[in-house]
Amino acid sequence: MKPRVLFLCTGNSCRSQMAEGWLRHLAGDRFDVASAGTHPVGLNPVAVAAMREVGVDISRHTSKNVNQFLGERFDYVITVCDSAKEACPTFPGATSRLHWSFDDPAAAQGSLEERLQVFRRVRDEIAGRLRLFLAFVRI
Repeated sequence: MKPRVLFLCTGNSCRSQMAEGWLRHLAGDRFDVASAGTHPVGLNPVAVAAMREVGVDISRHTSKNVNQFLGERFDYVITVCDSAKEACPTFPGATSRLHWSFDDPAAAQGSLEERLQVFRRVRDEIAGRLRLFLAFVRI
């Protein structure tokens, strides 16, 4: 059985979606991956564009509420924003809870290019953290 990973943020629009896409891209089918939000708001098109630049397609992802996953077993629940960490529900079983705090790229101001720069930075930070995670987990 593949390890199950849930990425959790507030809106499930940027950070958790990018993390889900990255893990699928970097690890192939070694994990069962999902993402959700405590207050989902829809997929951010700038996140889609930033991921597309590195060959990761998240355009078909949808925002999901964490309540959809209550009662399910996950090996890892990874919160990617501070407010999601505080609101993270308890999941059954031997779940490892990890917290990776990333800036919210959706809060970036300025022109599209200026906002895209913030998304790129967060995208790359998430990729770096996931590479470390994969080296640690070794599945």
